[in-house]
Amino acid sequence: MLAPPWCARCGAPTTWPVASCVECVGQRLSFTTARAGVAYADAARPLLRAWKEGGLRTLAEVATEIVAAGVPVPTADLVTWIPADGDRSLRRGHHPAAALAAGLGQRWNIDVVPLLRRRRSVARQTGLARTDRRANVRDAFVATVSLDGRRIVLVDDVYTTGATTSAAAEALTGAGAAAIEVVTFARTVR
Repeated sequence: MLAPPWCARCGAPTTWPVASCVECVGQRLSFTTARAGVAYADAARPLLRAWKEGGLRTLAEVATEIVAAGVPVPTADLVTWIPADGDRSLRRGHHPAAALAAGLGQRWNIDVVPLLRRRRSVARQTGLARTDRRANVRDAFVATVSLDGRRIVLVDDVYTTGATTSAAAEALTGAGAAAIEVVTFARTVR
């Protein structure tokens, strides 16, 4: 489980608390904060792969427990998730980020609402460099409602560079969200 000290902005583990770490300083991140339950390493990698690609749907309950135990309850009005790419979602038959959002919303007693849709399909992010990831997801999301100053928890399964969550958060901010807290099951630790 990831625990403090961490970067106050992106949630990367650090030696001591910092406002911005080397990973996010100078980066244009559209969210307020990011937190994750576990490091995307060791046993978490094959587990996440089995959840996303292998249909291990029961991991949603375990992931919810882990995240809820390690991530402080956000001050938010709504919980939403990164929408799945249509083709990948059909192949998988389920959507891990939506399942995690539903579990966390129930646990935290915050309404869970789909607030985003994909404007277009994107190439897989796996293997892309940070700048290529950002370009790949730029303008990929659109908010479906006006958010009029609401505080949003944006859920995804894994945080790698922040490109996907930042692109989605940008769409939410454009729709009037006051703050976006990103919460993921796992995050890459550099």
